[in-house]
Amino acid sequence: PFDINFVWPIRLDLLETERVKLVPFVPRVHGKQFWSQVEVAPDLLRFYPFAWTTLESFLRDHEGLVRRDPAHVLFTIFDKTRPDAAHAELDGGSLAGVIGLYHASAPQLSAEIASVIVLPAFQRTHVASNAVGVLQRYCLDLPTATPAGLGLRRVEWCAHSKNLASVRLAERMGFVHEGVKRWAWVLPGQLAQDGEVPREGDRWPEKPGRHTVVLSCCWDDWEDGAREAVQRTIAR
Repeated sequence: PFDINFVWPIRLDLLETERVKLVPFVPRVHGKQFWSQVEVAPDLLRFYPFAWTTLESFLRDHEGLVRRDPAHVLFTIFDKTRPDAAHAELDGGSLAGVIGLYHASAPQLSAEIASVIVLPAFQRTHVASNAVGVLQRYCLDLPTATPAGLGLRRVEWCAHSKNLASVRLAERMGFVHEGVKRWAWVLPGQLAQDGEVPREGDRWPEKPGRHTVVLSCCWDDWEDGAREAVQRTIAR
């Protein structure tokens, strides 16, 4: 059995729409299939703060930075509208990407939707909005609702300041722009093309910086119309 090691119980029945479903990312089951699509799309990870170049480097970071930390969990996204007979072991449908809940805090009733990586064949479809929307419902609906949610107060979204597609997706899903967190990341040198040039004398002149756009969807946004807007987007 794979130890998911997440701060809250995961209800798989709440992480599914008519078109997509989310299941915890299990390296031995999902790793090779996911990476086989990532490695042929070099621009797919352009705006992420990690420079994964091999399946091994991706899985090493997943184990060390995600699975071992109970504040983080990564999900595999399956597109239920596209059966994949060649990979019957992949829980039905086609593997369409990954999405995570990171920095989850039970005391603060908050979490961040992050590492939203939709594979090229599934971009500009229903996949991203359905995957994000189902996590919003899971996080922001109350435990007394039907179906039940976690009852969080805040769900955050952080994007590279130059990743306009990510910002637009968040805004479509009811996230509110809060500001820009400047110099939020020190990036690997391989990601210099979209990074900010550090000052002369910086400790790591070869490593660019990243400005991060911060958005949020909080419980009051959710109750004041975001829930209905997300449901319309999922159902369209």
